Amino acid sequence: MIMKHRIAQALLLSTAAVFTSGSWTPPACAQDASDRDYSLPVQPLADTIRAIARTSGTNILAAGSALEGKQAPALSGRYPVAQALALVLRGSELHARATPSGLFIEPDGSTGQDAARGPIPNGESTIVVTGTRIRGAPVASPVITLSETRIRDAGQASLGEVVRSIPQSFGGGQQPGIGFNVPGANGVDVGGASSINLRGLGSDATLTLLNGHRVAYSSSRQSIDVSTIPLSIVDRLEIVPDGASAIYGSDAVAGVANIILKRDYQGLETRARLGASTDGGDFTQQYGALGGARWSSGGFALAYEFNRNTQIKSSQRSYARDATPGLTLFPAIESHNVVLTGHQALGDSLTLSLDALYGRRTEFSVFPLAVGGDLVATHGETAANATSFAVAPALDWAIGADWHAGLAGTLAEDRTHFRSDNYTGTNLDFRSAGCYCNKAQSVELSASGSLTTLPGGDVKTAFGAGYRNNDFKLFAGAGNAQNISRSQDSRYAYVEISLPIVAPAMAIAGIDRLNLTGAVRYERYPGIGDVATPKFGLIYAPSPSFDFRASWGKSFRAPTLRQQYQPKTVILFRPAALGGTGYPAGSAAAFVQGGNPALKPERATSWSATLALHPPALPGARLELSYFDTVYRDRIVTPIALRSQALIDPIYRDYITLNPSPAQVAALVAGAGAFINASGAPYNPATVLAIADTSNVNAGRQRIHGVDALFDYHRDLGGPDSSFDLTANASYLTSDQRITQAQPTTRLAGNIFNPPHFRARGGASWRDRGLTLTAELNYAGGVADNRTATIVRVASMTTLDLVARYRTNGSGLLGGLDLTLGVQNLFNDKPDAIAGLYLEAPYDSTNYSPVGCFVSLSIAKRW
Repeated sequence: MIMKHRIAQALLLSTAAVFTSGSWTPPACAQDASDRDYSLPVQPLADTIRAIARTSGTNILAAGSALEGKQAPALSGRYPVAQALALVLRGSELHARATPSGLFIEPDGSTGQDAARGPIPNGESTIVVTGTRIRGAPVASPVITLSETRIRDAGQASLGEVVRSIPQSFGGGQQPGIGFNVPGANGVDVGGASSINLRGLGSDATLTLLNGHRVAYSSSRQSIDVSTIPLSIVDRLEIVPDGASAIYGSDAVAGVANIILKRDYQGLETRARLGASTDGGDFTQQYGALGGARWSSGGFALAYEFNRNTQIKSSQRSYARDATPGLTLFPAIESHNVVLTGHQALGDSLTLSLDALYGRRTEFSVFPLAVGGDLVATHGETAANATSFAVAPALDWAIGADWHAGLAGTLAEDRTHFRSDNYTGTNLDFRSAGCYCNKAQSVELSASGSLTTLPGGDVKTAFGAGYRNNDFKLFAGAGNAQNISRSQDSRYAYVEISLPIVAPAMAIAGIDRLNLTGAVRYERYPGIGDVATPKFGLIYAPSPSFDFRASWGKSFRAPTLRQQYQPKTVILFRPAALGGTGYPAGSAAAFVQGGNPALKPERATSWSATLALHPPALPGARLELSYFDTVYRDRIVTPIALRSQALIDPIYRDYITLNPSPAQVAALVAGAGAFINASGAPYNPATVLAIADTSNVNAGRQRIHGVDALFDYHRDLGGPDSSFDLTANASYLTSDQRITQAQPTTRLAGNIFNPPHFRARGGASWRDRGLTLTAELNYAGGVADNRTATIVRVASMTTLDLVARYRTNGSGLLGGLDLTLGVQNLFNDKPDAIAGLYLEAPYDSTNYSPVGCFVSLSIAKRW
């Protein structure tokens, strides 16, 4: 407890000091002069500089103001880094200048006085790559990158929209609009949060970071809400769909997503967007502003965004109007979100940076309580009010030529207050209310730099250690037996190394480039256990035209505090309700569910292999094909999948206690958080003849494997800022699970409320001067409805999005405008209807959207 308070005090003191002082610090990394192959499209200059730095392994930095608003031409060919930069900077009024710490991009005519001391830290386009902690190191795992420009060109306006459109991310987990018929393990909506759910392994198995920082978990799931980040302050979203616990620790089983913010901003931009579904509902309003300033030793950016959308009601959709009258298909949500990011030099070698956010969101929906959907007679309401904040200061100390030491911390909190009410007329009959309250604190000390030099380049390393604490409280009312208040600590250390064995300049036949990477992380969870996770990577390029990348590693996910400490619920049934036969009249069977303090971490072994093609004969083209395979063990499950078969199916025998003593039964009931007698007879411990315990256990096993394909093609059309681009992202997934050793293996992917086998998204953009026209095609494969003995096919869904975007240059009232007209799901494709109860969404709400054709108009002005 003392350590937690000291962390909080240190974070608050660091935050208060963020904009107090003087000059700046040079990060450092040696320049690599060997040739590299590039195949880059026309894109924002910052994205191109980042790609050149990553490919060349060179530290390239620039004042953010120098790159703001500039486009880079396409770059295709084999060049040394200096020549590559000269080509993309041509006509930009910028140039690259060598410094002792790398390359610094500055305006033409600069005196170089600032650059002589070193590049500006944190406000620059620092080359931060998700999947490694080593500056400028290549990553052996696939990386999916989406810039703000690309997101805007596609007509998307929030990170929630973005993550639900990525083929590798399943629409289940914690998402708005998840129906009551979705099993809790597959999806839930508490508070309207949006999360990333790679491969459908669960929102809690994808680690989501904000500028590399962890933040507090959201609501009842161990997941992160991405909808609290205004899109205007996002530089890019990077996703590594591969196990990454050796780099980042717990939760990175399916992969890691990093929301990378703009480090600062000069000026003011305001933005407004209106949109609605053509079938009715989902009238959306979005208003926001981005402002900031830069000075010689620092800068900041501050973004605010307001969002509001109305409900989508079943009466507004033909496939739901008769099946579920009165049901809300998509909730009404209103949110206010603020994000601040900044950096300030505290001397010639020390820099303080800060990321902070605050969000407030409300959610509301209605559901019928009787067939016919007469909401006046009787109805239910669900509502939530969520608030979250995070503050993450960091210190960076440049030591010598290319070493850095860092001290970073996070203090974050998320509180989701929820209620569910039942009404007869206007009379409140029943209310269930409470709060899922999460808090996170962490501190980490790290260092990175070069150890020695090999013929292929510098051997680089990163290492560090830290402490993290998570608090979870479920408050359901004073004295409520379901209340939880628990805390979980972890201490960890990690080390990572990058070995450049062969570089192109060595001119070795059959080996153009060869890199090896390795990492290991150790974490200690008091009361749970110790975990060590390694990861190894290989990057091998036989020629400049293509390369192979492979990775192998182990990952883990610590059990959530709710999974460990959720109070037991004991329900008495007649034995027949659990499948029992031959039991005497008046006897009962106890069905037990709840947490388990003895849970161990879930563990996974993952490997991937990638072939990347970038042929010089087709300039501007890049194709990546990746095979991935994950075996997920010790999954936390409720072992009795079918309550109605608990006493008769032999696969459940390990979880059944026959003929318990009255003392055993009495102790079980006395220790329960809730006791329900549904047996139809008075409770008597002596008449309870069986106990079926389906409390959480480490027993499940899943295997997930498949193929991803990423394609980009850029062609310069010859005119000023005139180009054509093609993009595609497709994923084919196969997955299955076995709940316990005694139970059969069942298929997951391709079944209802699980990811479809195949998802894809592809688009084309034509750009000429300020006009950009984009078309995006989305495909979500069909699934099998296997909830009954008769399997029913649920049809796939294909949607086409069209977007026109026009931007003006110059100043004045008509200068700096950004106008966007978008139509999503142009042909109004609808989800296939499924059977269900009157209060259940009549479609698979984890895979298909009820929004339909959506038309939006947005306008932004840079002042």
